[in-house]
Amino acid sequence: MEPKWIFLLYGFLNNLLYPDIKKRNHSGDLMNGASSSLRTAFSYCVQQVRNYDYHHYLCLLELPPNIRKAAFALRAFNVETARAMDVASDPRIGLMRLLWWQEAIDKIYANKVIEHPAAQALSSVISENRISKGWLKRPVEARINDARREVTDIPETIEELEKYAEDTVSTLLYMTLQAGGIRSTAADHAASHAGKASGLLLLLRSLPYHASRNRHFCYIPTEVAAKHGLLVKEGGRFEIRLDSRESLCNAVFDMASVANVHLQKARSLAGTVPTEARSVLLPAVSAQVFLDTLSRVHFDVFDPRLARGVLGISPLSYQLKLKWSSWRGKY
Repeated sequence: MEPKWIFLLYGFLNNLLYPDIKKRNHSGDLMNGASSSLRTAFSYCVQQVRNYDYHHYLCLLELPPNIRKAAFALRAFNVETARAMDVASDPRIGLMRLLWWQEAIDKIYANKVIEHPAAQALSSVISENRISKGWLKRPVEARINDARREVTDIPETIEELEKYAEDTVSTLLYMTLQAGGIRSTAADHAASHAGKASGLLLLLRSLPYHASRNRHFCYIPTEVAAKHGLLVKEGGRFEIRLDSRESLCNAVFDMASVANVHLQKARSLAGTVPTEARSVLLPAVSAQVFLDTLSRVHFDVFDPRLARGVLGISPLSYQLKLKWSSWRGKY
């Protein structure tokens, strides 16, 4: 057990780093002069991101006020759609939730009222920032297609997973940049690579979860699985077995290496990315933290150390890394 002074120091530095964190969490002060219902909607978004996407919640606190409100609404939208299949007792119910969100986007752009706090916040953000409808629909459509996959329909190549990461994660960064009025080809290019890195690592983090739910497919492409002896044929169908821990670690290493290449490409563009866009790309820091933790556990996604703290490190260490990167204008 950690000494008591460690927790006291953590609390002190946490307040020092984020002095207004409680105000932002509980008062709905992301926007001034808003109606009570809209303030409640944005408060809901903040809590959803904090509860289910904590490492990105801390990233959003580093954004300038003119972007932060939109970023929380977009991240909450991502939480709602990303968790749709996970919280459903029946996959068909999860798919229905995703289809509901697909229709909700059409209604939002048709200026129709939707009785859902995340949708209400999203509607407000869209009306103020003119976020592309195509970008907003892209992650939902990608998740709908993923939800409709047959259990034997395993991705063949890592490029398929990169495309999924682009559609679900990079697109979120594109919309955040757009909400901030940032139009930069270099920023979009960096966001594409940072999103792909984050998305691939997120799929790796999810492997134990899917294994615990007895899913017959996992997000390891057949080309990688076959290379490491994880692909087996039963009843005329191919399945991926995670029985060999060493082989699994080798497969994870291959995928993590691809994520690392994308991360390095994103960072190589930093000199051409506008200063105001760099805080939007702070999720690249989160990706690096998890990649480093994954390396320390020898790419064993079942190692319990990965679940400790924030992405495998203490919350204080994670916040300091974010703050240091933000202060230097790095990602």
